[in-house]
Amino acid sequence: MRLIVKPERGLGKIEVELSEETVAAIERLGRLYGVPPQRIVEMALRGEFKRPRGVLKELERRVGELEERTWRLEKEYAPLRFRAYGLSEDNRLLAIELSGLLAENAQLRRFLGMKPERNVRLRRLISYYLKG
Repeated sequence: MRLIVKPERGLGKIEVELSEETVAAIERLGRLYGVPPQRIVEMALRGEFKRPRGVLKELERRVGELEERTWRLEKEYAPLRFRAYGLSEDNRLLAIELSGLLAENAQLRRFLGMKPERNVRLRRLISYYLKG
């Protein structure tokens, strides 16, 4: 890979040929930290890399422990979330059915010449379950 460094002003430029190993390392760092490779090269040329404070190995070990704990908790609560999702879908279906029955009831009341009822509380409940 050829790297060309151009000044902001003037005509001079520097051309450098980078080895495949260096390019692979730059791309790996870019993926690891979510930074474009151009930005990594720029940071390397300017010396903007931060030096880690503290013991890096200890911090990595602690992160590993926290990830392991997170996965254990995830395994524990995943079935509960699945059941909650199933119940919310059941509630949604019941709300749809109740909405249809209320409409049918209103239609029958009109057919029989009775005054239709306005169930505001039920309508609010139905709209709550249909949104969720």
